[in-house]
Amino acid sequence: MRQPAIGANLWIWESPVTTDVIRRHAPRLAEWGFDMIELPVEYLEAWDPADIRPLLEEHGLNACVCAVMPKPRSLSTWDTYAVLGSQSYMKACIDKAATLDADVVAGPIYDWTGNTGAIPPEFRAELVQRLVKNLQPVLDHAASTGVRLAIEPLNRFETSLFNTVEQTMELIQKVDHPSLGLLLDTFHMNIEERDIGAAIRLAGDRLFHFHACGNDRGAPGGDNIDWQSIREALGDIGYDGAVSIESFTSANQTIATAASIWRPLAQSQDDIAVDGLAFLNSLFETSR
Repeated sequence: MRQPAIGANLWIWESPVTTDVIRRHAPRLAEWGFDMIELPVEYLEAWDPADIRPLLEEHGLNACVCAVMPKPRSLSTWDTYAVLGSQSYMKACIDKAATLDADVVAGPIYDWTGNTGAIPPEFRAELVQRLVKNLQPVLDHAASTGVRLAIEPLNRFETSLFNTVEQTMELIQKVDHPSLGLLLDTFHMNIEERDIGAAIRLAGDRLFHFHACGNDRGAPGGDNIDWQSIREALGDIGYDGAVSIESFTSANQTIATAASIWRPLAQSQDDIAVDGLAFLNSLFETSR
């Protein structure tokens, strides 16, 4: 497996992510040695890709655009207005990515984060059917721009709809669109998957993006996750996408309750990024 591009999500430091936030942190990420920057889209007007593209080019940073799904954003709801608004939002995220030459828009794009509760099988089938239909125009727009969508299963405390790779692959097979794949996150997988390596292998060439987070949602490394088996599984499937560190502060304006990070996870937020980068560089250097 080649050394992947390694990125960091700006939620490590601030929320909402705005043009000023990007200008503040992009030079630091480049100086530390990151290859990529993850840009959440909490509000469509928060940052303009045309404004920040020259900045990212100046510092040699690729980008990944992250879709953010607070209530009422959802592509599986019965609420027609919420669906139309969510489709419009997703298309705008895709356009932002295209302007930045980013090839992936990633996130839990199926429903609002924090929507948990029992889903009877017949109701689940209805939700999935709606989702398959509502994804189509978004995916067609993505295909027209060369951008791919990476859908993220979350743990059971943040959603009831898609928790595992197996569940999400069933959706991907139903949708049957080449622009739809997976974002896998080790924090969620550590809760939901019995065998993280096997889950990665199940995703196979549908794995479009990857989040490397410690089991406490801090920096990867020095935690209880079996990182060697993850590296081996990524190598087995020939993964050639980016690996990014995602963490949060308690001040996150859109998903603070769902993320439930109410204490510091390191001496500083910078440490999460810098220590995580050092660990991931070491991890993947051994796989060359």
